[in-house]
Amino acid sequence: MSALLDSLAAGFHGDAARRAVLDDALRDGLPGPRSEAWKYTPLRALERRSFAIAPAAPATIDPALLAAVPAPRLVFVNGRHDATLSDLAGLPAGVELQPLSTALAGGGEALRFLGRRFERSDEVFARLNAALADEGVLLRVDAGVQVAVPLHLVFASAAAAEAAQPPDLAWHHRHLIELRQDASLQLVEHHLHVGDDRHLGNTLAHVHLASGARLAHARVQSDAAGFTSLLRTDAVLAREADYRRVDLELGAGLSRHELNVRLEGDNASLTANGVLLGNGRRHLDTRLGIDHIARDTSASLQWRGVAAGRSHVVFHGGINIRPGADGTDASLSNKNLLLSADAEVDTQPVLVIDADEVQAAHGATVGQLDANALFYLRSRGLPQQQAQRLLSAAFCHEPLQALPAPLGAVLAGHLDQALDSAGLA
Repeated sequence: MSALLDSLAAGFHGDAARRAVLDDALRDGLPGPRSEAWKYTPLRALERRSFAIAPAAPATIDPALLAAVPAPRLVFVNGRHDATLSDLAGLPAGVELQPLSTALAGGGEALRFLGRRFERSDEVFARLNAALADEGVLLRVDAGVQVAVPLHLVFASAAAAEAAQPPDLAWHHRHLIELRQDASLQLVEHHLHVGDDRHLGNTLAHVHLASGARLAHARVQSDAAGFTSLLRTDAVLAREADYRRVDLELGAGLSRHELNVRLEGDNASLTANGVLLGNGRRHLDTRLGIDHIARDTSASLQWRGVAAGRSHVVFHGGINIRPGADGTDASLSNKNLLLSADAEVDTQPVLVIDADEVQAAHGATVGQLDANALFYLRSRGLPQQQAQRLLSAAFCHEPLQALPAPLGAVLAGHLDQALDSAGLA
């Protein structure tokens, strides 16, 4: 067994059922290069690393770092809930927001989602999460509740300041985001870091939207350059539900996000956009699995990738239109800028149609900045580097338009800062 799996298994403290899940995952081990789902993301370097269990108490960070994140907010530092930094003031009636650890202490039927199991060997990190998760977010919005103020979830990682060689930590989060009939919510996830840590976060999120529910979801991942971010999101949309989501992958040394969405109700709609910003030696891998099951569903997927330095950007966009899903309207666009001879982009759009009377389109491109546009800006007196930065910024901002203006403005600020730090804007 690998050093990685040995060290993660050392953190187990569950019951016999979860132990069986862990044993199955350990027996199958990490997926190798022959696994289709992992062939562009080798795990050889990660499997040689060891991680310690995140301490029960959160690390201490400067509260001023969260001054720009308004309430209501729920804050986690190094995987643990920080009650002193959290602020649930203004949380409206009909909204339940609490750390998973609090809900676990109370038990009850509300935690049935933790019983979901994963069988495929390439789902190793979801299986490890099913066995090891002990913290996360439980968010529920009651039927008919319209939440006007955005809710903020903050996940901060911090390097230890006192140790000469601080241990690399690992934590496993499990989230449930549930909107009941005709509820609406705006949600912002902030993933940030304090210092140059090399921790690992393994997160599994469940999103359930009931009939007529509407969720606008912004996620900013700007973890440290040595951080390992492993995230899987599984979403289910009922009749006439609407899910609008934008992901900014701006950090982490290794970042992997699997977004799986099942449109199970007639007229359900999905907009899932994102930006993958690769620089330095970062490896960013995003996999979409969109499943159209009911009639007259729609999905619009617009993703932009930028690969500079020695980075590697990987994108897989899968759309499956099932038999009987007539009237589906699905589109996928993945465009990538390759800004360095040492960078790499791998993009793989996949479209499977087993229904009639559908509209579906998908496409992917990898190229450099438009030479004509560069010439135009240069002819107006802009230096070469500034012209490149302006075009890169315009290229990346397009997917942000899917969200309401307040959320889009939050994302734009983070994106501009990341592009500027990377020397691209």
